[in-house]
Parts: sequence; C-alpha cells; structure tokens
Amino acid sequence: MDSASILTLQAAQSQVQTQQQAKMTTAKGSNAKLGLDFETMCLSNLLAPMFEGLKTDGPFGGGQGEEAMRSFYVGAMAKQMALRGGVGISHMMQAQLIKMQEMGAA
Repeated sequence: MDSASILTLQAAQSQVQTQQQAKMTTAKGSNAKLGLDFETMCLSNLLAPMFEGLKTDGPFGGGQGEEAMRSFYVGAMAKQMALRGGVGISHMMQAQLIKMQEMGAA
C-alpha cells in the first residue's frame, strides 16, 4: 500500500470510530461516554508497562520521537479495546452511575 492509501484508510477508520462513539453517547447518554473514557484510561494504564524498557531502535528508527509517541500509541490501543467491549469496566461504571443517579433523584 502506498502512503496515500494508508492515510485514506486511517481517515475512514477514524470517521467510523467517531460515528460509533457519537452513536454510543446519544443512545445511552453521557454515562456511556464516561464509562468508555474511564475504561480507556484503565486499559491505557494496564498496557503502558508492556512498552517500558523497550529499545526504540526498531523499524521506525527509534529515538526520542518514537519514545514520545509511544503514549499516543498505547492510548489508541486502549481506546480500540474499550470500543470493542473492553474488559467490562465501562459496563460496571455505567451501572454504578445509574444507581447513583436514581438515589439522587429519590
């Protein structure tokens, strides 16, 4: 694949992700977005140690640039995992938020 095709594919994937996130947010309210964001943060923290101590002299040339971008890569992986169901943290958090809202309304 040439670079233009890769960029087009990435743009299409980004658009689909944005649409999925918007659909999830409007369908289930702000609790779904909060749950998704929290699960993404948790997964990101779980994935980060996998990349600690790795040498950055790999296929991308390494260096400080690759090290700096690593957190973005880990965050993107965590977000994809959360969007595809994650490990259930989002669902548990949504249930708790609903319970808290019901208690506050009563």
